Amino acid sequence: MREEFLDPQESVDEVDDVGLRPRRLDDFVGQSELRDKLSIVLEAARRRHEAVDHLLFAGPPGLGKTTLSVIIAAEMGTRLHVTSGPALERAGDLAAILTSLEEGDVLFIDEIHRLSRTVEEILYPAMEDFQIDIVVGKGPAASSIRLTLPRFTLVGATTRTGMITGPLRDRFGLVARLEYYNDSELTAIVSRAGDILRIPTTPEGAHEIARRSRGTPRIANRLLRRVRDFAEVEGHTSIDGKVADSGLAVFGVDAVGLDKVDRQILSTICQQFSGGPVGLSTLSIAIGEQAETVEDVYEPFLIQRGLIARTPRGRVAMASAWQHLGLPVPTEQPRLL
Repeated sequence: MREEFLDPQESVDEVDDVGLRPRRLDDFVGQSELRDKLSIVLEAARRRHEAVDHLLFAGPPGLGKTTLSVIIAAEMGTRLHVTSGPALERAGDLAAILTSLEEGDVLFIDEIHRLSRTVEEILYPAMEDFQIDIVVGKGPAASSIRLTLPRFTLVGATTRTGMITGPLRDRFGLVARLEYYNDSELTAIVSRAGDILRIPTTPEGAHEIARRSRGTPRIANRLLRRVRDFAEVEGHTSIDGKVADSGLAVFGVDAVGLDKVDRQILSTICQQFSGGPVGLSTLSIAIGEQAETVEDVYEPFLIQRGLIARTPRGRVAMASAWQHLGLPVPTEQPRLL
């Protein structure tokens, strides 16, 4: 079981070794609609001197769900406890964490949709009534003890909203979905990260990294670190558009943000299977990746870019995929239905 604590008075560097996470809502870039809602919820809780209502954040990985939980704890001046759904294997694991909470603390459960049914049922009364029932003893001598918990805030994060059970979802006071970031938002994030990492970054360099980051701040920060490595080794004192382009090319990230595996998927569909359709399991075997990885990590971006499409018969390559690979577009495009 993994559990971490964050004191809002301590440096985030103790939790995040690069310190790129913003710690205040005003410093958080993007997700403007969600940010406005959160500012109201946090301010109302502060005025009432109460814990913030339970919150559920949904969306693809890397968009800021964990960062928002850090911000909520910091804004409220309380501790953050971090764990994940798969780590809570038994009801006792969750009970141990809940009984260690103090008034107003924030409990962040990542991948909350992967909680077991037994653990989830323990969570229901804790969220609604701030009480849990613990069974003491075994057999006929067993007895149930009800413990009262301090009022806390549960922040859940999920990449699969559909796998959250109705009773659990209904117990959250605010359910919000995080969307992909646009290039201007990512450019601001890259520029801020460049200042923190102490590597001068021009607007052109930041934009070049941002537009290849798949709309995801986590990827933008990762690419920035790799370009920084390239710039330092090559003797560049700053990251401009040319340095960013050269550095990303070295690490296999092309002009639209595709990496080696992305291009391998496109090449396999186009050349090995004549544009498709090809089933997910067949495609995953052909490229040597697990089907879940292909479906959850690579496919969403390729579909959003209009490079491939899912059909009832399998994955097919669109005209833009052939063009991106520099291959002649077939005169007859595959049917999508």
